[in-house]
This record gives sequence, C-alpha cells and structure tokens, in this order.
Amino acid sequence: MIDPLRHISVFDPDRFGDKRVDIIGVGATGSKVAISLAKLGVQNIHIWDFDKIEEHNIANQVFDIGDIGKKKVIALYEIIKRQTGEKITIHDEKVDGSQALGEVVFLLTDTMASRKEIWERGLKMKLRTKVVIETRMGIDEGRLYTVNPCQLSEIKQWEGTLYTDKEAAVSACGSSPTVGPTAGIIAEMAVWQMLRWFSIERQDEAGKKDKIESEILIALRPTMTVVRNF
Repeated sequence: MIDPLRHISVFDPDRFGDKRVDIIGVGATGSKVAISLAKLGVQNIHIWDFDKIEEHNIANQVFDIGDIGKKKVIALYEIIKRQTGEKITIHDEKVDGSQALGEVVFLLTDTMASRKEIWERGLKMKLRTKVVIETRMGIDEGRLYTVNPCQLSEIKQWEGTLYTDKEAAVSACGSSPTVGPTAGIIAEMAVWQMLRWFSIERQDEAGKKDKIESEILIALRPTMTVVRNF
C-alpha cells in the first residue's frame, strides 16, 4: 500500500520485515508514533489503549471531532486504514505486563506507575524485546529514552531516571499538561530512535560499531538538546 521509494535509503520496510512493534498508549505521542510508523511501511504494528476519546484529546492527538466517544484504538485503526491502506492490530485493554510484546516497544502510558509495572512484569530481562523507547513530555520540554531491556548497565541507568506520579505536573484534565507541537516533535524523535536502532542493528551485522543515544533531553524555550549514552 505504502510506496517507500522516497525514504527507502533511510528505512527499508522489506528489510525490517515482520518485526512486531507494540505501542502502549496511543494518546498525544502514541497516536502520532503509530501513524508515522504506518506511513514508513511498518507492517506488524500493535496498539494498546483502553480509553475513549474526549474533547480535550482533540487539541494534541491525531483524532478529530467526529471521533469523540470512540475507543482510541478503534478510531486510530480507522485513521491509519484510511490514510495508508494498512491494517494494524488493536488491543482494547490495559497493559499490566502480563501480555506478550514484540521486538520493539514504545512505552507511552499516561502514568509513571503503569510504566514501572509494565517494565517490571513484561519487559525487564525479557529476551524477545530488543528495544524499549520511552518518552516523557511537558509543555515545552521532553525526554526520550532508548533502552535494551536485557542489558544490565542500561537497566540500572534508566531505572535511576524514574520518578513518581506525584512529582509530575498535572493539568486540569488530570494528566500531564501537553501542547500539540511538543507532542509532535517528541513522537517523531521517538520514531527516529527506532530507525536509528534498526540501522545500528544492521551495522553490527556488518561488523561496524555505533551506539544509539540512550537519553535525549529537549527544551523548546529556548531550543536546546542534550544527549548522553548509558
């Protein structure tokens, strides 16, 4: 359905093959990650969410007014099918770590508590998952983490960045405040981290050496980026 000609030199979906990509949480960042991956030609996309679309979601997510009241996973399935012709797999349920997940996992739930639960029960030291990409976002700043869940040194460093939900700022709707353009930037950078990971995987097969950025800090007022490796 998707013609990859314009981006095949950067990402070839045929080489990526049937690797499974799970997106846990399809809100401000997750909904945009899903569409971006589908437009790249990724075939085996699974999305997880149990929420319905509310009016306040329209400002910073991919949904429109006509989607209000629908389940997020159903509306996103319809949007991706309409825009790309691709059919993704939807899971209308809350992830608690007991579910089987794929090679690439985007960990994008609403709370830090849920992320910790999913990490401990379903990702940490699970050999099937090769990379976990997690994002955190405020109004004008964000963080991206790319972690090998079976690499002890990376596990220790990433777990050291975790905090409680009480420490996160909360908006009037009960979740962290966000703005659409910030969500778009963070989402597309998260997709780029997957592309970087896949590129480096192929380089390793050829005996080349490179390392993905473990932590990316982004500020937008003023614009600034800080990167480090675990």
